Amino acid sequence: MARPVSKLTLRRGDRATLESWLRSSKTRKSLVERARIILLSTEGHSAETISKKLDVASRTVYKWRERYVEGGLGGLTDRPRPGQPRKLDAAKTRQILRLTTERIPEEATHWSVRLMAKYAGVTRWQVQQAWQVADLRPHRIKTFKISQDPQFAEKVLDVVGLYLRPPRGAMVLSVDEKTQIQALDRTQPLLPLRPGQIERRTHDYKRHGTASLYAAFDVASGKVLGRVTKRHTAKDFLAFLEHIDRSTPDGVDLHLILDNSSTHKTQDVLDYLAHHPRFHLHFTPTSASWLNAVECWFSQLERRALYRGVFTSVGDLRRELRRYISVHNKHSAKPFVWTKSPESILEAVNRAHQL
Repeated sequence: MARPVSKLTLRRGDRATLESWLRSSKTRKSLVERARIILLSTEGHSAETISKKLDVASRTVYKWRERYVEGGLGGLTDRPRPGQPRKLDAAKTRQILRLTTERIPEEATHWSVRLMAKYAGVTRWQVQQAWQVADLRPHRIKTFKISQDPQFAEKVLDVVGLYLRPPRGAMVLSVDEKTQIQALDRTQPLLPLRPGQIERRTHDYKRHGTASLYAAFDVASGKVLGRVTKRHTAKDFLAFLEHIDRSTPDGVDLHLILDNSSTHKTQDVLDYLAHHPRFHLHFTPTSASWLNAVECWFSQLERRALYRGVFTSVGDLRRELRRYISVHNKHSAKPFVWTKSPESILEAVNRAHQL
């Protein structure tokens, strides 16, 4: 049987408040709906009639009638939801940040959202909010190495000076070796990319040997001179210097930026440089490979040609290295632009030493 219809009686002053809610454009939609239910109930309409008129369930009408009878206008507001509070107080936020930065969980080497929620007694969403505001990302890690070279400042000024103010009429070449590049073949054929399926390959592989690549990156043009060798020795480096000498215009001074490998400083290399005065060697500080522009190109080579490459022999690998250099010089080469001043680099390193 339908419930008997009873006319709802409003408390003094509530009608004006309810009507003001309906007129205001800032009133929440849910609160407007509740105000209409109460006002229609004062006119003697049944719950079924109101539910059809407002397109709500009958139980919704009964709920807000009872809530108004019990608590007046205050009963029409949302009650606190069960479970953890949606907002963190300052003390709980400080606890989360303190745990994140000063402690390590027993179960792992770093914090996860789940572990922090367990230790702090909050929800995962609250942990995410606290970390986001503080810009904390415990799941990420970066590597670094601070150079201990006693001539760090002098070498930075020298190398960065070549990038920012290269000598007029000279070539600046960033030179390095990518050693022990493996010719890796997969144990089974690749499953190619197709709609709805990413490319797949076996996790295991066959080794067919290694090759080394000497590269000279022309800072002004972005083009690369390369030479693929079997090994990485002073003799191979000397042969690469001769290759650079043959491949560059005669009479142009060559400023080579190098790391501190022992193969760059043998007596044979020094004798060669003494007979070829157009070569000028500039060494980066120890543990500062990031200062050598060719490292960026090596990273590009790894991503675009080696990581997903399949090589059935060392010869196959050597051909791919030469092909990539040719394609890069034809389509992708562009001038290298260095943006950091020597002063900003030295300031950053000094700050790191003080940590």
